[in-house]
Amino acid sequence: MLNNTIIYFKHRPSRSIGFLFMVSSLLLGIWVAAIPQIKTRLGLSDASLGLSLLLAPIGALTGVVVSPFVFKKIKVGKWLVTGHLAYCCIFILQVIALNPIMLWLSLFGNGLIGFLNGVSANAVVDQLEKKHNRHIMSTSHGMYSTGGFVSAGLAAIFYSFQMSPFWQIIIVAGALIIIILSLRQHLFSYQDNIESDSGFSLPSGSLIGLAFICFVTFMGEGCVADWSAIYMKESLHSSKAIAGLGFAGFSIAMAIGRLNGDNWIPKYGSKRLAITGSLVAALGFLLAIAFSTIPTAIAGFTLIGIGFCCIVPILFSAATGVPGVSPVKGISAVASGGLIGFLAGPSMIGLVAEQYNVAAGLSIVFFLAVAAAIVAWKNDFLMNKNSRAPEVNYLDQHF
Repeated sequence: MLNNTIIYFKHRPSRSIGFLFMVSSLLLGIWVAAIPQIKTRLGLSDASLGLSLLLAPIGALTGVVVSPFVFKKIKVGKWLVTGHLAYCCIFILQVIALNPIMLWLSLFGNGLIGFLNGVSANAVVDQLEKKHNRHIMSTSHGMYSTGGFVSAGLAAIFYSFQMSPFWQIIIVAGALIIIILSLRQHLFSYQDNIESDSGFSLPSGSLIGLAFICFVTFMGEGCVADWSAIYMKESLHSSKAIAGLGFAGFSIAMAIGRLNGDNWIPKYGSKRLAITGSLVAALGFLLAIAFSTIPTAIAGFTLIGIGFCCIVPILFSAATGVPGVSPVKGISAVASGGLIGFLAGPSMIGLVAEQYNVAAGLSIVFFLAVAAAIVAWKNDFLMNKNSRAPEVNYLDQHF
């Protein structure tokens, strides 16, 4: 893994795109750690916070609808620069929101711009893979997870020095803006339009099982991102500096798993990893809520990252092999199930927490993760052995 990552960083196009994957999670980590203070400052209840968080995935759904029109008009390189610069500014507005309306507008813009950024960055990764005949998608997504735990660690350090969320996001977003601007000439070199004919597609028939597993996975990831810090601070009474470490552990585990995923999937088999991963994630949720201690909560959120890290790539690969369904339609349908989970999860936790507590809300995801393992066990499209051709080894190719 280390040699592959070193070569990835030596290649400037890969390094540049990898940095853009990190931008989102570097900002997200600061946001996650700031949520408890924002909730208190704006006087939001658990239910109102949950409904507010719903606006980000609604923005992403809007992005699904408008993306074909946006990328028909705008070159991918131009969007890479302007979209990620806008994303930094939106996160600043989100963290410093002066009232709920400002927060709501920022969250919607976050989901919309974030989705379009993801489409453009993944499209460029696909172009690079085809151009150089090598696989960098898993490493690129590993960069996203790496940024998550780096930013969570930064937030913990910032809080230890009594630095307010305002200055945290100004420092991080400001640094990212400077780096993006320094890369603009290279990023502008991508002149292609993104071919995008897919939109929001509800799963049906043989894809329902895969879509359900994706629904649970995205729901779990969204709940950890939006509620782990609140659970640590309000339920377990952790300090501000410690509150973001649950998300940090989750992100570290996701990063390690994604950087190793291309090796694990052929070695252990897609179906086995999907079943085991779902059960490990369920154990993580149980550990986080059952013992009500800070160390076990951090360990639990880390286990969730270990469990979920490889599931989405497995599901997308399986979706392309469903008989009678085109690869584009298969991936779109399964991804739509995940998007619904990401939309519903954090808000569901808020509504349950309003009536009971955050732990009760997280327990729902525990039961869903167990159900996902059962569905994976019964699903014939998750082969026990990976049907794809072996991955091209980084060291066998030269940039």
